[in-house]
Order: sequence, then structure tokens, then C-alpha cells
Amino acid sequence: MASRRSARLSAASEAVKAPEPVPPTKVPTGRKRKAAGSPDTEPAPTPEAPSTPQRRRIRKDKAVPATPTPEAVGLISETLQINGALPHKPKPPAVNRLADPNRTNAPLFSPETSRIVAPKPIDAVSPSKLPRVKTTTSNLLQEACAHLIKVDKRMKPLIDTHHCRIFSLEGLAEEVDPFEALVSSIISQQVSGAAAKTIKARFVALFNDATITTANGDPQSSDELLNNTPHRFPSPSQVLSMPFETLRTAGLSQRKAEYILGLAEKFASGELSAHLLADAPYEEVLEKLTAVRGLGRWSVEMFACFALKRMDVFSLGDLGVQRGMAAFVGRDVAKLKSKGGKWKYMSEKEMEEISERFRPYRSLFMWYMWRVEETDVSTLE
Repeated sequence: MASRRSARLSAASEAVKAPEPVPPTKVPTGRKRKAAGSPDTEPAPTPEAPSTPQRRRIRKDKAVPATPTPEAVGLISETLQINGALPHKPKPPAVNRLADPNRTNAPLFSPETSRIVAPKPIDAVSPSKLPRVKTTTSNLLQEACAHLIKVDKRMKPLIDTHHCRIFSLEGLAEEVDPFEALVSSIISQQVSGAAAKTIKARFVALFNDATITTANGDPQSSDELLNNTPHRFPSPSQVLSMPFETLRTAGLSQRKAEYILGLAEKFASGELSAHLLADAPYEEVLEKLTAVRGLGRWSVEMFACFALKRMDVFSLGDLGVQRGMAAFVGRDVAKLKSKGGKWKYMSEKEMEEISERFRPYRSLFMWYMWRVEETDVSTLE
């Protein structure tokens, strides 16, 4: 079986040696101008526009690039709430469990065994050890917020204005399928949020009863199928057993289909598992996941923060965090310019120096840096 999977992955990889060519875009050679004295006639376009005005015009019209964080993270968070059941299934009760800012705090759904890997509930802790328990899922957010304010008083208005549900008792109770979250991250790359949701719906429908029809005998759409029938995200072994070209019919590109198969192989072989993601140090998790084709550092950082609910994750490469930090320290981000073709609101070295003070709760600090521009930063002093 393993040899057939490897052969299929190898054949798929060799099938495309370069990205599909993109049709060239027609670029106007110049503006049309009306001839003097002849308002109803237009001369032929100028063969070539002067280079200097053209460069000025591009620089003037160039917009600040948007961070992909809100859409990509929203997709990861959304997919985690259904986890193998109807979308309208009630959320699990908030069980108070042991918590650790340096470990995974989310209950993880094992993709192959369907078991839940989670920190021990407080009720299961030995009475003799209970007095030594200080941090639980019910007070983790409170402790983290207190630490942020202690480090920098300017955090208080942000914390008072925005409640971070992700690390609350309710947020930490949501069961997470790590395979589903990582597949969703791959699907969302370089497409809009709406397109990613559609592709994921079709992908899940491939592994459920896709032959169900409506009352009129017509096949249901993937969206109708997901909304009207019990479903769950496929296991890694199910993905590996699906023909490559069938996976592509969900709307996946050649590369994304290869990435998802490679990720499924890691989980099926046991190289990646819910236990490893729950217990391993963050650096090991980062190393293991960035070794998977299709998962870059930013994707893994977002997964560790928003899916695993690890409290000490910080992304130096996120433009939204960078911009928020610049505003947080009092800089007018509207006046900052692009340098060398790459937007920089703050150097990574400076971001690291500032964020280091907020250990071991940098995930929460990062979340509040995204909220800075939603708050009147003039009040932070």
C-alpha cells in the first residue's frame, strides 16, 4: 500500500514541472488625447508613454498590501467548530482542565483513531495534588491578560475593549482536528476566503455520500450535501485511498492536491499525530510541520496559535502584527513608506525585542496587536 501511495505521489509531482502559464495581460501603451480644435476626433495612441511620469504614477497609486491573517485564520477557526458532525451540532460543554502556556491547550481529535487527546480535567486531578494546581483553562486568559498589563500599562485599554474568546474557557473547550485545520490552511493559500470555503465543502463531500439526490431526483450540490447530511472530515488514510484526479475535482490545484496527500502520509505513518502536537515543545512542532511540503512558517504559526491554542506563539512575518506594533509604540503608520519594494512598519529585530517581554503569553499579545487599529491608540498613553 505504501509503495502504491509513494508511486502516486511521485507520478503526480512529475506531471507538472512548472506552474501553468498565465495569459499575458494587455497593457495600454499610452493615453488617448483629443486633438486641439477637433473635439470629435482622436489621434492614434502615443506609441510609448514617457517613463518618468509612468513611474511616478505607479508609486502614487500603489496601495498598502493587506495582511492575509483575518481570512486565513477565520477559515481555520471555522472548520474547527464542526469536526465530524452537523454544522449546527451544539458545542461541547466547557470542561475546566489543566492548562500550560507552553503546551497545547486545545482538546485534539485524533484523525485516525477518533480519540480525544486533551489535558486532564480538574475533576480527575488527585486531591493531594489539587492545591498545587494554579493554571487551568478557566483562569488562563485572566492570568495572561494580567501579565500583559503588568509588562506594559498601555495594554489595559486594548484588553478592556476586546475580549479574546480564543483563549477563554469556552474557546479552549472546542475540539480540534489538527489534520482538518492543516488541510484547510493549505486550501486557503492564494485564494479568497469564499473560494476556499467552496473548495473545502467539495473536498469533504467527496468522502461522504455524494450520490444523495434532492426530491426532484437531481444531485445535491456539495454545499447542500454538507448542510443537510451528517458528515465528518476524512481521515488521512481515506484521503490517501482517494484517486488523485478525483481529489482534483474538488477544485484543488495540482500542487495543493500533492501537498494534502503528503500531509496525509505524515499522519497515516504516525510521523505526525495528535499526541505529538499536544505534548511536544513548540520548536519541535514548528520543525516537524514546516518540513511538510505546502506548510510555511506563517501557516504553522497560525495553526499553533489558533488551532492548538498555544499561548507563546509570535509571528514576525505577519504584516498585520507588524503594523499594529508600530501603531502601538506611537508611530504614524499612514506615513510609513515602502522600502525596496517591501513594506516595513517595524524591523523584525525590534518586533522580537518588544514581544520578548510578554513571554509566555505572546500569542495573546499578537492577537491584541491585530486589534490596535480597532481601538483609539491615542488613549493608550
